[in-house]
Amino acid sequence: MKNRVAAIDVLRSITMFLMLFVNDIPGLKGVPGWLFHATAQQDMLGFSDTIFPAFLFCVGMSVPFALENRFKKGENYLQVITHILIRTFSLVVMGLFTLNCSGHGVLSGSWFMLLMAIGFALTWIDAPALASHKNIYRILKWTGAILLAVLLVYFDVSGKPFETGWWGILGLIGWTYLVVSVVYLFTRKNLTANGVVCALFILLCILNNANVIPKEYFSRAVLLPFIPGGWTHHALGMSGLMTSLVMKHFASKENGKRTLIINLLLAGCFSCVAGLVCHHFWIISKIQATPTWLFYCLAIYFVLLAIIFYITDVKGKVSWFQWLKPAGVATLTCYILPYFWYAIKGILGLTLPEGVYYGWVGIFISLLYSYLIILIVKYLLELGVKIKV
Repeated sequence: MKNRVAAIDVLRSITMFLMLFVNDIPGLKGVPGWLFHATAQQDMLGFSDTIFPAFLFCVGMSVPFALENRFKKGENYLQVITHILIRTFSLVVMGLFTLNCSGHGVLSGSWFMLLMAIGFALTWIDAPALASHKNIYRILKWTGAILLAVLLVYFDVSGKPFETGWWGILGLIGWTYLVVSVVYLFTRKNLTANGVVCALFILLCILNNANVIPKEYFSRAVLLPFIPGGWTHHALGMSGLMTSLVMKHFASKENGKRTLIINLLLAGCFSCVAGLVCHHFWIISKIQATPTWLFYCLAIYFVLLAIIFYITDVKGKVSWFQWLKPAGVATLTCYILPYFWYAIKGILGLTLPEGVYYGWVGIFISLLYSYLIILIVKYLLELGVKIKV
């Protein structure tokens, strides 16, 4: 699956930039309420509530390209499955650490966060320049793994064992990646098969929220509680997978770009109507992972993709988004890097004037901070270093 559609990478880059932003704005005062997450029972789609599902959507969009590339390199199904399982395990582990990131005993929350971030960076460091120094590479990775293991034991000894809870952002992404990737191993590039699975996942999401499946029934009693998100997260992932296949199909055809834009806009309209219908039965809730939330988010992504595709793949203005490229190339690095900053800020007690955390000044500072993270990642990429699972 070569000649990758530029809009797919641009959407992922934008999503990562906005993830940095929404993770930094909690604590700001005097800013619009719609910027934040809605509460569990609040019938509202906050701006922050649209970013995590965009991540899941982008994960689904990337799966066909990533797996097909592995097959083209000569890997067999067993090797690809092994890669999927290792990547899932890594994301779930990081998700659980970030979920349980708090201080206990003599270790404060900031120190735990810093050691956790160092453990992440060392364990999953990807530095081709060090590849020739295999012993050094192994030492770094084993040091990181041992550090995380020590933190895990310390956490347990201090009287509060790790909890799975809601698995953390990276954990939820890991579960969705696993489900969508395994599906793709069976469906590959078959649009019909992927469309059927996507529709099935959306149906499971609706059935789960409608409580029509008896709890004693196997799929309800075993599968749904085990897989977080009540299938809503995986419906987002499969929708992304299906979208990337459709985009690739039309973008490679003569005069297919116009048709693709029309189809994306129609999909956005359909999702919006589906959201309006579902709103009669369920509130808009990210925390509850309702079908209403699913459809409204999909409506946003389809329309946004159509706009981005027109700019990047029709008009050829990819350069407009070049400043965001590091966020798409080293997404995990962008996500992990802020933990270093927040930890160091907490340890040293660094604070900014109170006015910086207020109103549009606070919003600007958070946007600037997000851009600085991307600049740092760009510098790391130039050095040949990133965090990768």
